[in-house]
Amino acid sequence: MNPLIVVKSIRLLLVDDHPVVRNGLRMVVDIDSRLQIVGEAGNIESALLRIAELSPDVVLLDVRLADEDGLEVCRRAKELHPSLRVICLTSYADDGLVLAALAAGADGYLLKQNDAGVIVEAIHAVMAGRVVFDPVVAPALAAGDARLTVEEQRLRSLAPGELRVLAEVVQGRTDKEAAAVLNLSVKTVRNCLDRVFAKLNVHTRTAAALIYAASRGK
Repeated sequence: MNPLIVVKSIRLLLVDDHPVVRNGLRMVVDIDSRLQIVGEAGNIESALLRIAELSPDVVLLDVRLADEDGLEVCRRAKELHPSLRVICLTSYADDGLVLAALAAGADGYLLKQNDAGVIVEAIHAVMAGRVVFDPVVAPALAAGDARLTVEEQRLRSLAPGELRVLAEVVQGRTDKEAAAVLNLSVKTVRNCLDRVFAKLNVHTRTAAALIYAASRGK
């Protein structure tokens, strides 16, 4: 008899201040049984609490939560949970918001007009270490990156937590030493480095460190 193959589910947290929108996002689990919604939140503090309590893999985040800046969830969550993926969902293709999301460490930026199938594809893409942005916002990304070197463009795809781990690697620290400095588990550091390698399109610590050093040296 063939051994049973267990497919790990992807745990999602929905963060939006409109319950109707959150209900609509639940359609993703109807499309893909590998997705599991573990919780919901409507503001910054409740979102951060749910992230700490539920350990989701991906957060689907509205960038505007009533009178709050939804990107603050991304910034603070990435600081505390470097392995977390965040996909920003919004009705706005504003250039400033797009670049702010990138700077906050977002792994994706999609307009809410997209159907559930596009969101499902984006979830799997960010889980594979890729960064996904809606084609509509491509001009904003091009404008923001126009004067960047190749190395700087690659580094901008890294989340804040990933950059901190890379900075420790550049200093020659082992995974265990970097984990101690950053107050993270060794497993978290290794997972983080795997994503860094994928985003920088390299396969070794040395190659990643060279890209970091080349950019910082300009």
